[in-house]
Amino acid sequence: MKLDRPLVLLDFEATGANPLEDRIVQIGCVRLRTDGESDERSWLINPGIPIPAEATKVHGITDAMVAAAPTFKAMASRLLNGLEGADLGGYNIIPYDLPLLRAEFARCNLTLDMKDRRVIDV
Repeated sequence: MKLDRPLVLLDFEATGANPLEDRIVQIGCVRLRTDGESDERSWLINPGIPIPAEATKVHGITDAMVAAAPTFKAMASRLLNGLEGADLGGYNIIPYDLPLLRAEFARCNLTLDMKDRRVIDV
């Protein structure tokens, strides 16, 4: 696939299924660069609230696993910088991942600018 700008594929695990209320507990992303190379990253995130047992049954992430992990706020600027100038993609990204991400950024008084950004939801 020939890209004219980077494409970042995102996947999140969270404390629940409500993208406006729940919190991210894991970030997974692959940045596909225009030169054909890619970078993969994954971080556990301490959501600052208990992870419900129902959520743990889905993704396997426990409170103990995220106890020493950074908060989203601690990662927010780094993540926002990593998304700069890139289109976004993922599975179910439009109804879930993007609203979840934008809500997390809003809690940090940051904004994910979507102007001129293409989104691919597979």
